[in-house]
Amino acid sequence: MIDLVWADAATPDEGAVQAANLFRDAYGYEPRGVWSAPGRVNIIGEHVDYNGGPCLPIALPHRAFVALSPRSDRTVRLVSTQTREAIDVLDLDVIGPKGTPGEVANHWTAYLAGVAWALEQAGYGPLPGFDAALWSCVPLGGGLSSSAALECATAVALDEVCGLGLAGSLEGPNDEGRKVLVEAAQAAENQIAGANTGGLDQTASLRCRQGHALALDCRDMSTRQVPFDLSAVGLELLVIDTRAKHSLADGQYGSRRADCEESARILGVGQLVEVEDLDEASAALSELCALFGVEQREAKPAPAVGERLTFDPSVPALRQHGELWDLLVPDSGQCRTLQGEVIRIAGRVGHEVYDNGGINWDRSFGKLLYQYLSVVRSGLPMPPASVARAEAAVASLKGRSMSHQAVDDITELAVAWVRLNPVLVELNLPDVGR
Repeated sequence: MIDLVWADAATPDEGAVQAANLFRDAYGYEPRGVWSAPGRVNIIGEHVDYNGGPCLPIALPHRAFVALSPRSDRTVRLVSTQTREAIDVLDLDVIGPKGTPGEVANHWTAYLAGVAWALEQAGYGPLPGFDAALWSCVPLGGGLSSSAALECATAVALDEVCGLGLAGSLEGPNDEGRKVLVEAAQAAENQIAGANTGGLDQTASLRCRQGHALALDCRDMSTRQVPFDLSAVGLELLVIDTRAKHSLADGQYGSRRADCEESARILGVGQLVEVEDLDEASAALSELCALFGVEQREAKPAPAVGERLTFDPSVPALRQHGELWDLLVPDSGQCRTLQGEVIRIAGRVGHEVYDNGGINWDRSFGKLLYQYLSVVRSGLPMPPASVARAEAAVASLKGRSMSHQAVDDITELAVAWVRLNPVLVELNLPDVGR
């Protein structure tokens, strides 16, 4: 029997105290205030927002809390509970979209600093720099909009300290002004963090009301508050973390959105919600399959223990890692083979470092890296120099360096180990999560 672990929500006062304490410890003075925004869960509407469809999210009691004070310069200093030993320092005059010289390297800080950048881009600047501390009880990596919560908490904080007058109050929210803050938070996620989301998460975080679900029409982002008080009828909503792999910025989300947008183009509509004749749309399937290089056939089963993999030596290791992931790694949980598990571990660590900047780093990642080394040291063929390189990369990551080079090293060496050991071996490692 599996023991359930409950992720309790902090009260507003508890969260404010935690964020203020973190701020005080990091910067040595009191914050101007503490602001918060909730995570969300969808009753209806996953992957519907960017297709223009209807969604029905509700806000969770779990919130991200941001303690913040403005500065007299353009410097931004950021700290979180996961990074309390190192304060990230950014310059509002330098930061810019992902892929530009101003790219924010530490992924989680892109969400906060990106909101200030987006507000300035929308004409609400120049803004001052600020010191901020993040404390959140929104479960991370579970699809509950932890990133949108911290973006929106930052948005309402900057709105108040900079006197923008957009958010209104809890008792009297300014819905039109909150639309502007939603757009800024979404721009931070899309352009600075590099996750091409559709705005549902930010809209729910800033425009949901207690005791209601938010009926959201994603064609024009208009909303209607729908009574949704489960406790009044003796019910509760149970949200379960399945531990399935989830990431907004690993490319899969963007790939699905791109496919939907291209499908809409081929079908001659602006968004898929505009499709009226399903039979006609189905008749275009062959064209879509030809475009995406997809054959209409059943999915090929994953190779079994004892089977031999074959490789194209001309394919770069980093690209082949993705191919091996698709072949060997299940949607959730451990792999069936050692080869799949070493590929999974490299991918999970890489996602956390590249996409999250280490914000979710905990002991389970150290355990994963220990298992990674146990595989490459297993006695199966691997040059001593490669083993030493893997050990150095793991040591760097265990020291919380969050080094992209170390991630690239363990990824390339994971592929190299699989190439040297092509016959699939049954997994014999304990499950340590992640």
